[in-house]
Amino acid sequence: MADRFCVTRRVEFSETDMAGIVHFAQFFRYMEAAEHAFFRSLGLSVHATVDGVTIGWPRVSASCDYKAPLRFEDEFEVRVLVKAKGDKTLTCVHVFSKLADGGPVEVARGELTLICAELNETDKTMRAIAIPETIDRLIEPAPAEAFE
Repeated sequence: MADRFCVTRRVEFSETDMAGIVHFAQFFRYMEAAEHAFFRSLGLSVHATVDGVTIGWPRVSASCDYKAPLRFEDEFEVRVLVKAKGDKTLTCVHVFSKLADGGPVEVARGELTLICAELNETDKTMRAIAIPETIDRLIEPAPAEAFE
């Protein structure tokens, strides 16, 4: 079972604003990319057919707190930590750390809450469903000390 995942990347020029720092909205894109990579690491996808049902993971809550800037060409990691798993929801914390000579320095922390939803391909509606067993058994909440 997985409770965390980490991906490393470098800030691209197009992700920065006129001040030369990563635009605040870009952190939400980083969170989404890390979340997708987490699902792929488990052999899953955020949009897939599971047990004959097409599912997706729409967000029901998203937040990010910023501590320090990231700049063009900074190398950083995004750690995804599963904070909570309900019958229909997953809440993940995303810890952003700049990789510097003195060790990783946390620069931001975000949180996403996702709901497992059945996607009706005919009328394009969604309805919340229980997380399928094939997915549920692969993910567990991280221990409290992982968030420190």
